[in-house]
Amino acid sequence: MQLAMITALGVGGATIVGVLIGFIFQKVPHKFNDAILGFAGGIMLAAAVLGLILPSMEEGNIWITAIGILTGALFLNFADKITPHLHRITGIDQETHTESQNSINKVMLFVMAIAIHNLPEGIAAGVGFGSDNIGNAITVALGIALQNIPEGMIIVSPLIMAGVSKWRVFLIASFTGVIEIIGTMIGFTAVSVATAILPFALAFAGGTMIYVVSDEMIPETHSHGYERMATYSLIFGFITMIVMDFYIG
Repeated sequence: MQLAMITALGVGGATIVGVLIGFIFQKVPHKFNDAILGFAGGIMLAAAVLGLILPSMEEGNIWITAIGILTGALFLNFADKITPHLHRITGIDQETHTESQNSINKVMLFVMAIAIHNLPEGIAAGVGFGSDNIGNAITVALGIALQNIPEGMIIVSPLIMAGVSKWRVFLIASFTGVIEIIGTMIGFTAVSVATAILPFALAFAGGTMIYVVSDEMIPETHSHGYERMATYSLIFGFITMIVMDFYIG
């Protein structure tokens, strides 16, 4: 329980760390952003496979794992219907939403989008601690935390450009970090109380992470003309996570 709580604070705090870095480097070139985000995407992919999907297959069977992955992806697909994609909330690329959604304050919609996407990430971090392999759990949590830092960095500029004060940006980052902490504890508690759901929960969490990488991170890194560099950054991130998992696990 204590390790899960410490991990929750670390995962949630990583976004705040990213925001603080973003305050220092507000005008980060797209080339650098795409490289960092691609690297983080590779880390998340490896963490999803090594720390969640493979353990799910070991705890259950291939069909439970397959259904869990699909359910996790569908869950975030549904979430995307009510909030904008994270890679388009800067206002540069427009998305179509219903009239009622268009009436919501843009900043609040921004916060909702990050919060909804951070909750399953937090759950993914917490679910891992329900298994006997703490190494896998740390791998997943570390992968999510490393991804949250560049995410925190890239949300600073659009918020400030929208007229949001630095203090309010920091509060928004803190709120989204708290959401991730809550998600971590939900995931840990759920699999601790009902161990029978562990294989499905692991696969579900893995599915959400794969969806985020494919639907959010890769499109963002491939939208500014630096696709090749972003691709190799993702590969290097994947390799880095594999090496780290080898020594941690």
